[in-house]
Amino acid sequence: MSHSADPASQSGRSLQTRLLVTVLGLLGVVWAAVAVSTWHDTRHELNELLDAHLSQAAALLVTQRLDDLEGDNFPPPPTLHRYQARVAIQVWHEGRLVVRSTNAPDAPLADGHRLGLTSQQVNGEEWRVLTAQGHEADVVIHVGELESARRHILLASLRSAVGSVLLALPLLALGIWWAVRGSVRPLRQLGQAVAVRRPESLAPLSVAAVPPEVAPLVNALNGLFGRMTALLASERRFTADAAHELRTPIAAIRMQAQVAQGASTGPERDRALAATLQGCDRAARLVDQLLQLARIEGEAARAGPAAESVDAPTDLAAAARKLLADMAPQARTRGQQLLLEAPAAVSVPMPAALVPVLLRNLIDNALRYSPDAAVVRVEVQGASPGRAATLVVEDSGPGLPPEALARLGERFYRVLGTGQAGSGLGWSIVQRLARLYGLSVSVGRSETLGGLRVVLVWLDPGHSGED
Repeated sequence: MSHSADPASQSGRSLQTRLLVTVLGLLGVVWAAVAVSTWHDTRHELNELLDAHLSQAAALLVTQRLDDLEGDNFPPPPTLHRYQARVAIQVWHEGRLVVRSTNAPDAPLADGHRLGLTSQQVNGEEWRVLTAQGHEADVVIHVGELESARRHILLASLRSAVGSVLLALPLLALGIWWAVRGSVRPLRQLGQAVAVRRPESLAPLSVAAVPPEVAPLVNALNGLFGRMTALLASERRFTADAAHELRTPIAAIRMQAQVAQGASTGPERDRALAATLQGCDRAARLVDQLLQLARIEGEAARAGPAAESVDAPTDLAAAARKLLADMAPQARTRGQQLLLEAPAAVSVPMPAALVPVLLRNLIDNALRYSPDAAVVRVEVQGASPGRAATLVVEDSGPGLPPEALARLGERFYRVLGTGQAGSGLGWSIVQRLARLYGLSVSVGRSETLGGLRVVLVWLDPGHSGED
């Protein structure tokens, strides 16, 4: 039986532990490197100093005649230092040991033919030996010092230099732990503040006492809370709108179904069923528009300005040709004409799934609110100074009075007296897409056809002025 691993254990050590391990590890490595470097430097300088002492002692012996060194003329020196017993002197004449200190071995400390400083092994002990030529040509002088004495002096020197630092390491580690713990305290406080928040609370976090390094994280969280607030508000609006608008067509469908159920004649039943189908079509269109609006507002709430996240541009001219071909049967049922003027291709910065939504709502409104045999003209223009593309939709309908133009885009607002069923959401969808993708929208009267004229402009991103 397998058990899922604890997410906390999978995430590894805490930030505080990792900082402590990293800083203390670097401190240990640096301290070890300094200790090794100090060891080598101190040993080198100590060897130079003690070798100089050996050279000085040998120089004093070299100036002496052999007769002065032999017999009673060279009595054993008094002990003046505790390390003196670790230094030995030998004087050889014609291969015979004629003078030696009390601690010097009987065997030669070094080869008499190799003058200068050498390291030797004598009677199982390591010696540092200086060999020099005496005053007479057949006299060889050895002055040696035990290597163990040098190591003892080196360790004593390092103990005083490095020992204090080694004793201070625990205090330094404690200070680093205290500093790291204090540095990550704002993160712990931020985590506690988020943990105690109620699930429905989306209020922004305070950045007053947040360090500059943590401020981007808090700002990102606040941005996330803001987008979630907008998304939840959009969902609540969608639910309220759907409940409000679907109530009317559903009630009408129910009423017509009851009429059909109680009809006593065939024609009466057929009229009731036809009205029921019309109510179903209206409800289906309303649901489709509500879903379109909910998707658009959901994308805006999740991603912010959607125009910045478009992966690839869309061919507006191709989308217009395809949509007009799909809507031509709808226009022919009322004797209406659909006209299109467009170049071969015009690219706009909008997702391919949303361009038909924009076009369909504009053209469907023009067809729906224009009379039979009306003309609806769609024009797509390519790039011009300050503009990436332009879309013009105009019709030969009655147009709109100024007070109705001012209210276009309000949710569920419909111009009364048109005799057409609708929800008033089409213009809301158009204007929401325009705001989301930075389109300029203007509405007026068509000079050529006399009806409503809608102009949408995709502004050139590099254009900073106004036309």
